[in-house]
Amino acid sequence: METTTSSSADTTTTTNNTGGLHSVVMNPRHHILNRAFALIYLFAILVLFYNHIIKLLNSTNSFITFSISFSILISDLILAFMWTTSQPFRMRPLTRQQYPEKITKNFSNEINNFPALDIFICTADPYKEPPLNVVNTVLSVMAYDYNPIEKISIYVSDDGGSELTLFAFMEAAKFAVYWLPFCRENKIIQRSPDAYFNSNYLQNFETKKIKLMYENMKTRIEEVIERGKVDEDCINTEEELQAFTKYWTTGFSRHNHASIIQVLLESGKDKDITSHGMPNLIYFSREKNKSSPHHFKAGALNALLRVSGIMTNAPIILTLDCDMYSNDPSTPQRALCYFLDPTLRPDLAYVQFPQTFHGLNEADIYANEIKPLSITNPMGMDGLNGPNYVGTGCFFHRRAFFGPPSSFEQPEIPELFPDHVVNKPIKAHEILRRAHYVASSNYESGSNWGSKMGVRYGSLVEDYYTGYRLQCEGWKSVFCNPKRPAFLGDKPISLYDVVSQMKRWDVGLLEVALSKYSPLTFGVQSMGLVMAHCYSHYAFSPFWSIPLTLYAFIPQLTLLNGVTIFPKVSDPWFFLYVFMFLGSYGQDCLVFMSNEGTFKRWWSDQRMWMIRGLTSHLFGTIEYLTKYLGISTQGFNVTNKIVDNDQGKRYHQGIFEFGVVSPMFVILATTSIINLIAFLKSLAQIFKGDQNLDGIFIQMFISGFVVINCLPIYEAMVLRSDKGRMPTRVTIFSTCLACTLYIAFAFLLGNM
Repeated sequence: METTTSSSADTTTTTNNTGGLHSVVMNPRHHILNRAFALIYLFAILVLFYNHIIKLLNSTNSFITFSISFSILISDLILAFMWTTSQPFRMRPLTRQQYPEKITKNFSNEINNFPALDIFICTADPYKEPPLNVVNTVLSVMAYDYNPIEKISIYVSDDGGSELTLFAFMEAAKFAVYWLPFCRENKIIQRSPDAYFNSNYLQNFETKKIKLMYENMKTRIEEVIERGKVDEDCINTEEELQAFTKYWTTGFSRHNHASIIQVLLESGKDKDITSHGMPNLIYFSREKNKSSPHHFKAGALNALLRVSGIMTNAPIILTLDCDMYSNDPSTPQRALCYFLDPTLRPDLAYVQFPQTFHGLNEADIYANEIKPLSITNPMGMDGLNGPNYVGTGCFFHRRAFFGPPSSFEQPEIPELFPDHVVNKPIKAHEILRRAHYVASSNYESGSNWGSKMGVRYGSLVEDYYTGYRLQCEGWKSVFCNPKRPAFLGDKPISLYDVVSQMKRWDVGLLEVALSKYSPLTFGVQSMGLVMAHCYSHYAFSPFWSIPLTLYAFIPQLTLLNGVTIFPKVSDPWFFLYVFMFLGSYGQDCLVFMSNEGTFKRWWSDQRMWMIRGLTSHLFGTIEYLTKYLGISTQGFNVTNKIVDNDQGKRYHQGIFEFGVVSPMFVILATTSIINLIAFLKSLAQIFKGDQNLDGIFIQMFISGFVVINCLPIYEAMVLRSDKGRMPTRVTIFSTCLACTLYIAFAFLLGNM
């Protein structure tokens, strides 16, 4: 055991592990400053609520006045709660460093004892998640620098059960025998073929040859996708033909079919063109029928856990989204820097890498970087019990899926035990028979899968919920954020796709927040108050919709009707509001920019926070309530990953993409109209001398701040003519709705 500590005026570095495979850097000065500011700001919150109570006591003579004051109080209570839950992220953030180059040196005599690695990649729809993108993801992880490569097994779970996807991976398996030695011999870093050939790669005879092979493979896959079926003229071998004729029979549908397991590459048997071994590559689609719940992605991952347990049962598992390709071939070694540390091993459930996207425009207009979720918050949680699981780029210890560290939840058959050793080839009849058995649609009936074992059911955000439940059981995690991103993925380039995806997450988060496993109750008891606050910040994030919606309308509608609801500039209470606004926004901006952020991207992040509050958070909350009441909802939708050329151009120019008629856009447009009219009318009244700025400054500031954030919406409503503009129907309906709200408030306030 090696333990070293070095410190300076600003940082403390601690190394505490076998062979110095990783180290931790902390900044005590930042910790002290954050905690001091939190105490001051908390005192300001208490003073604010004292002011609210005084106002409520003085407004009881009018129901309307009382209702407005009470609405602002509720808004500020929720804002205060969400601010409080955000503070644990800033109390003890950690920065970690890994030394993967030491693994081979320190464990040179045990290289064959490195753990085997199973990689799970999930896809569900070949038309929204193009198979060629999934192929690039798979090829990038097949080419990992892992010795021996035969210890890697890649499982592609196709929940759409599409023959198009299987065909794409048959083609990928043929290309891989050339691609893997090409990467190894040329020490290629970008091992996704598409990413490599779109970079400034060295052009010579060899690269031109391999690129031609890739283009030919790409053409064959795209032609089959365009046809919508795999014709016999596309099939080259009898084995391939049998795979398609065996499974895709009459009556087959994505919602009703038998399990499909097709071994495309077998380690120890298949070789590349240089006679080196190949990793296992398995196409898998679990059995589906309409009478058995399939639990969306969580069900697919649990089926993968069982099938992989039968076939390879690697102790380490990597879960990866189908569009998140590997950007660094040494990534598994970085994860091993923690898994091989005996001081961490007993309680370490997973090592989480950040979710990073390529091709973001300069301002990141949709805040796809999601820096708080991907970087700053995980760094803060890493100083506690570890970051939450974000669904992709995460290496798991298989044992973590089978009960707490101190006790073991036994699966139904011995072959699924985490320590079971598979001693038969993956194509052996007995192995395939058992794999089909555990992939059956009714296998989980009456079992603990999804409750005490595996990925947890009960929420559409199975990643958040599973990480939360694992940490409640006593497991810990580590955040690994190397300078070179470990994984890069595709980002949505349409505002509708962004808010629709977030709406689905909001439904899942509320399913946790308002359940018996709520972080405020179960979480506090299981993991303590501080960690529970971190998970509460996510679970209750849909509640942002309440204060953001109220603040988007009430100050503006009262301003339009000449009613003052905030302190005057000459009132000492005014400075409390100034401090709270500048303190909250200032702290958020500093934290964002201290993690290699820019002001432009921070501005986009806060604007999208407001937009999400009025769209995805609001409609996600409504959808959760309708689901709770038993009203049918549209359920799970796969995010569209097809990029339209015109959309791509507008995105890179920093132009917002609307283009579709949606109730969420109606709310956005209505908000922008009311705020603009309120601001301009008040400004005109001040110039005319009919209004005093002293009394309405805060209301005007709120309206003006919203107007500045809504500039892309005004442009989309009035100035643009492209397909991404705000639909005319939305603009007309929003204008009518804004007029209705104005008239209704004028009537109510006129009867005060």
